[in-house]
Order: sequence, then structure tokens, then C-alpha cells
Amino acid sequence: MTKSHRQPIGTAPDRVSDAGEAPVTTSAEPSPRRPAKPSRRRTWGRLNPLLRLLILTQLAFNVGFFAVLPFLAEHLGTAIGMAGWMVGFVLGLRTFSQQGLFVVGGALADRYGVRPVVLAGCVLRIAGFVWLGYAEAAWSVIGAVLLIGFAAALFSPAVESEVARQAVVWEESGGGSRTRVLALFTVAGQAGAFVGPLIGALLLAVDYRVVCLGGAGVFVLVLAGHARLLPQHIPGRERVAVRGGLGGLLRNRRFLALCGAYGAYLLAYNQLYLLLPDEVERATGSQAALAWLFGLSSLLVVTAQLPVTRWAGDRLDLRRSMAAGLLLIAAGFGVVALARPAGWTGGTGLLPAAGFVVLLTLGQMLVAPAARAWVPDLAVEGRLGLYTGAMSSVSGLIVLLGSAGTGSLMDTGLPPAVPWAVLAAVPVASILLLPRRSRAAGQH
Repeated sequence: MTKSHRQPIGTAPDRVSDAGEAPVTTSAEPSPRRPAKPSRRRTWGRLNPLLRLLILTQLAFNVGFFAVLPFLAEHLGTAIGMAGWMVGFVLGLRTFSQQGLFVVGGALADRYGVRPVVLAGCVLRIAGFVWLGYAEAAWSVIGAVLLIGFAAALFSPAVESEVARQAVVWEESGGGSRTRVLALFTVAGQAGAFVGPLIGALLLAVDYRVVCLGGAGVFVLVLAGHARLLPQHIPGRERVAVRGGLGGLLRNRRFLALCGAYGAYLLAYNQLYLLLPDEVERATGSQAALAWLFGLSSLLVVTAQLPVTRWAGDRLDLRRSMAAGLLLIAAGFGVVALARPAGWTGGTGLLPAAGFVVLLTLGQMLVAPAARAWVPDLAVEGRLGLYTGAMSSVSGLIVLLGSAGTGSLMDTGLPPAVPWAVLAAVPVASILLLPRRSRAAGQH
């Protein structure tokens, strides 16, 4: 983005209060009281209609997605009969086909705009969920998973890059820190992630095919709503050629370092679908508690994301915020690694898993908004979609390799704490990859 966008993030523009009042002036008289910090409702009320639509889009996307995905590993292992390494590979392939191809979706959004890319992605997601519901052979499952992932590779970078761009505009107009908008975007996504598994658990009482068809139905509603409401052209978003820009991106070492650290976070987050279901199954004999743990994670984000973002914005720059989040994530894996040799079962056996979910979620609340807020300062003008997509593409490759490796560790007969201990070391090591300063200042 242009240099005018490169102000410190986590604070409002100089001399403007968070609530958007007139510029603050010094006075010999003490202020009778400090201005109230903006609440989630007040922030929402000051957003433009496009930002509101995009944030609600994230909510709807996650309702449909999380109705299906949390139960996929168990379906692949029991109904399809896949080995552990194959389940890990399929889950990683799903992430890679989504995250790994974000760069394509981002470039297409830069070229053709948000609306056509989002609508095309919704159509493909509907087809992918229906296919998955009827897939019985391994090759058919892989095809459906690839289609589901590619669908998100179209619509997610289009929505995320436009939210980031609109957040910068909001910040520069005196609305407040861009991280507050991005935190609200995260809250909406987690609200969807809270509702989705509960819907999926209810539908799973019938069978997994009904779960998939229910997820497809959600995206049918999203498709219809966006065909009507999403603008054909968004003011201020200039379209550029699909080609070009990739060479400069690959030479941008600061951006690639951010991608590596974000990939470590995403690999850790992906264990909600691989290591966590295995641990819940071991502790309780079923995966009934899995939906509640997902609900706990989402509820934490919905209730605490904006306070955590305000707290971090007042005290930490983007690098320190991401480093603190990665340390919390590592601690979550460490809790299970230390408790696993005890072999607790039942309600007591679920406590380490719950501790993992809480610490992972707290780390996510620090890492995700900071990483998204950092990208506009590292992106070339007019290529925010490409850079937003590329961060997810690099992260997706890391998840693909890491998930297959984690699945192999689960099958080797090593002590059960080993995969958790190995995953605890990854976020700690990734802190060394973070760029040394939060602001690019035009230096790539």
C-alpha cells in the first residue's frame, strides 16, 4: 500500500480519539473523565454498509464450513476406513487446496473485483459439499476435498483483502485502529465457528451425508444473498492485470518471513481437526465432546477478541503481539504433552484438551488480527489481494507438510505425548522468523 498507510497499528490516528471525536487538545485543566473506549456495538454502528456485509459474509461462510469439517476426520477413519497418515494427508490437502491457492483467488480478485470471485467460490463450495456427502472411495473424497478447498481459495482472499483495504480507509478517516475492524471480522468468523459445529452435531445424528447437504444449503443461501447485495464495483478498488507482481512478492523477504510465522500458527490451529479429535476420542470413548470444545473456542473469541485487541493495541506492536500469541499456542500443546502420560480419562481426561483449546484460542486472538493488519504495510499498491492470498498459500504448504508429518507421528508407535511436544516446539521456533519491526516503511 502507499506510504500514507504506514502508521503504527493498534492506535488511532495521531490526535484523534478512538470514538472519532474532534482532535484532542492539551489543556492545563485535567479532563473530568477519560473518553469511553468503543464497544463492539458502537464500532459496528460506525462501519459502512460494505464492511458490515463483508463481516456478515465471514459469519455465514463459517457456519456452513464448520458444520461439516470438525467431523470429517472421524468420517474418513471409520466410514471410509483410511489410515491415520492418510487422514492427516487428506486434511492437509484440504487446507493446501484452500490456503495454497489463495494466491490465485487474490490475483483474480485484484483483476475482476470481489463480486464475481465470491459468487464463483460459493457455487464450487456447494458442489464440493454435495460431492463429499456421496463420496465413498478415497479418490472421490480427495476430489471433493480439493473442490471444497479451491472454493474458499476464491472467495476468502477476495473478502479478506477488501476488509483489510476498507479497514485502512476507516483508520485514515479517523474511525480508529484498523485492528479493531479486523478483530470484529475475526469475531464474526468465530461466531460462525461456534454455531456451525452445533448444527453439524445435530445433523450427524442422521448421518454425515446430511451434514454435508446441510452445509451446502447454507452456501445456497449465501450465494442468493450476495447475488443481490454485493456491489458490482467497489469504489476505490482499482483492477490490475492478473499477471505481474509475483516476482516482487518473492523478493519481499519481510513478507515471506511473516508468511512463515503465520504458517506455523495455522499448522497449530489445524490440530483442532487432527490431534484434538484423537485426544477427545481417547479420553471419553467418543467425539461427542468435540463440538463443545469447538464451541468453547468460538465463545472465547466472540466475548474476548475485542478486549484482547484493545489491550494488545495499547501495549504491544504487531511483532510482540504475534510473538506472545505464538508462545500461548506452544503452551497449549505443552499442557497436553505433559498430561498425556498420566492417561486420564472421562471428565478429568478432557481437562488437558480444554486447556489446549483455551490457550490456542487466546494465541489466535493475538496472532490473527495482527498478521492481517501487517499485510497492507508490506503489500505493493494495488496488489493487496495477491499478498493476502500469498500469505495463505505459503501457510497452506506448511500445513500440508506438517499435517502429513503429524499423522505419521501418530502412527509410529512413539509415546502419545510426542506429537504434542513436537507441535509445541514449532510456534516457539517460528518467533525467530518474525520481521524485526512492525512497519515496513517501504523497505522490502
